[in-house]
Amino acid sequence: MKNIVVVALLFMLPFLASAQKTGERSAEIEALRISYLTQKLDLSEDEAKIFWPIYNEFQKEQSALRKERAQNMISFRKITEIDNLSDTEVQSLIVNELNFKQRDLAIEKKYYYKLKSSLPIKTVGKYYRAQETFKRELLSRYKNGRPERN
Repeated sequence: MKNIVVVALLFMLPFLASAQKTGERSAEIEALRISYLTQKLDLSEDEAKIFWPIYNEFQKEQSALRKERAQNMISFRKITEIDNLSDTEVQSLIVNELNFKQRDLAIEKKYYYKLKSSLPIKTVGKYYRAQETFKRELLSRYKNGRPERN
């Protein structure tokens, strides 16, 4: 019995290490994002007291939605051969994907209105621009195989 447990743990070890690396990478990316936003937004102390709690709530909601999506594992990316599915199954996959996108958009709009009602619209605009430029820079860094650290 002990041998079975030991063998099972040995098989699980690579998956646990991979999950830890993914968590570390996510934390590293979020730290880079916060640093980038801090630099690009150049918020006053009062604006920062308003912005960061809203941003943190937003990230928490988006993270929960992404986690739910991953747990459901309903995505075209996870299906290797669509031809092996029934029409109803394909339709279900599409509708589920659209529902997740709709919920993501609803979260985005909710926090846009929170930011807009609490901060100057130009600051909100800077935030959205910074989010887009951060994504492009991050993709470029990882595409070149060398994420930079600050």
